[in-house]
Amino acid sequence: MKISVIGAGYVGLCTGLGFAKKGHSVIFHDVSRDVVERINRMEPAFYEPMVEDALKEAVAKRLAEASEDLDYAVSNSEITFICVPTPPKSDGSIDVAYIREASAALGKALSKKKGYHLVVMKSTVLPETTERIALPALEKNSNKVCGRDFGLCMNPEFLREGSALEDFLRPDRIVIGSFDQRSGDFLEGFYKGFGCPILRTSIKTAEMIKYVSNAFLATKISFSNEIGNACKKMGIDVYDVMKGVGMDKRISPHFLNAGIGFGGSCFPKDVSALISKSRDVDAQPLIMESVMEINREQPFKLIELLKKKGPIRGKSVSVLGLAFKADTDDIREAPSLRIVERLMQEGCEVRVYDPKAMGKFREKFPQISYFHSSRDCLKGSDVCIILTEWSEFRDLGENDFNLMRNKVIIEGRKVLNPSKVRGFEGICW
Repeated sequence: MKISVIGAGYVGLCTGLGFAKKGHSVIFHDVSRDVVERINRMEPAFYEPMVEDALKEAVAKRLAEASEDLDYAVSNSEITFICVPTPPKSDGSIDVAYIREASAALGKALSKKKGYHLVVMKSTVLPETTERIALPALEKNSNKVCGRDFGLCMNPEFLREGSALEDFLRPDRIVIGSFDQRSGDFLEGFYKGFGCPILRTSIKTAEMIKYVSNAFLATKISFSNEIGNACKKMGIDVYDVMKGVGMDKRISPHFLNAGIGFGGSCFPKDVSALISKSRDVDAQPLIMESVMEINREQPFKLIELLKKKGPIRGKSVSVLGLAFKADTDDIREAPSLRIVERLMQEGCEVRVYDPKAMGKFREKFPQISYFHSSRDCLKGSDVCIILTEWSEFRDLGENDFNLMRNKVIIEGRKVLNPSKVRGFEGICW
């Protein structure tokens, strides 16, 4: 089948490449010439495992191309996925400007096309956004009627950064919220063969499922961190506790790892947006507000622990790991941002290393020192804090940490092997 994707950022590119892996033909459309040119040069603008290889394979097989011409993309496809950003506003709600603009532009392109065409909202949008914002823009600019001339579905993505293509190709479930039976049937037929349950819902229910999924996972993380803070004071390893808790099939072991909190482009934005929407409909989002408050404060527990070991002003601090999680270069809402900023305010000399995220971090903190390896970063420092669970940090041993001038080691994620390293401490274990 022929597909077009509006918005070739993280979700759009991973979604399109996933479809190309399934043998479909994909045309990426983006308003950024740089993004379009990079895709056609087979150079993704971000790091994600498997993406570069998948892009090279898709372009080589002529299953993927990128274009600034939306008319070309739509006229040469049967389905268009909208994958544009929905950034947060200052009040926590989402900015739907890109949704409105993309829908209007898509409507104009549809006005020039004959035959039925399916529009699929893939962007994360709050309930009622697709029907109140996208649908009117599509009908107005196309002079066509939804349900008769074109179809409309909401199909949320559940991709984890660091394993996006794997998640796309082996999903837990596919959720299809449809405007009408024809739209939903068209998309469900397209997804046949993915080997997972397909849930059919209304459009606004599908929109809500995405937000509630992320809010619940964020809640598990903040709950684990709150328990971890209590365990720390009682001399209990919270990882042992959560191992026992996670063995309960009603709970599962996933997202119970305590540490410095969640970050990235999804959880903070989506929980804040759902809080804002709940307030709009006069519901009290008490649990979600607590989730966000715990997450705001959790990174600073590491600073408090560090201060208990002595004055930190003038100390050289090595920070290992800047990305919000391993296997990505994404630093959006990463705990490292707040921790490094606080260390600088406290008068520390900050040295950092991350396998993938230093380029983006340097744009925000050009004044700190960047190193090309863990060992170089550790050499001569007083303190080491580990903020991202990169696999290479698991291999660090005594010889590496003996390069430090003083040896104070604090983990924000449980990474180090106690059989290889002695004398380190966790933020809440």
